[in-house]
Amino acid sequence: MTVSVTVLVPAKTVENVQTTQYTATGVTAIIDKFTATNFTATAATISVNLVTAAGSSGNSNLITKTKTLQASEVYTFPELVGQVLGIGDFISTIAGTASAINMRVSGREVT
Repeated sequence: MTVSVTVLVPAKTVENVQTTQYTATGVTAIIDKFTATNFTATAATISVNLVTAAGSSGNSNLITKTKTLQASEVYTFPELVGQVLGIGDFISTIAGTASAINMRVSGREVT
């Protein structure tokens, strides 16, 4: 077994359409840190799904629904830390407002 500490999702702006951000391809992944920052002057929302392989984003795999981040707020999603993604599972997000929230996810990949 090999464990690699890695950036699962490099820093990026969250899209305002449901978007796959990371897929555990050939590995099991463990989320260690998931950070989102609202870089605008008004409140904005983000939702996060952890989806099983071959599944699709929906209420059954919604972990965080429309989390409101106030202007300049940073949130570290304690509800996502320690979550495990099996092979083919993925992280999907959607922002309520385009060009408002940046995210970055770090973790471990196990092969």
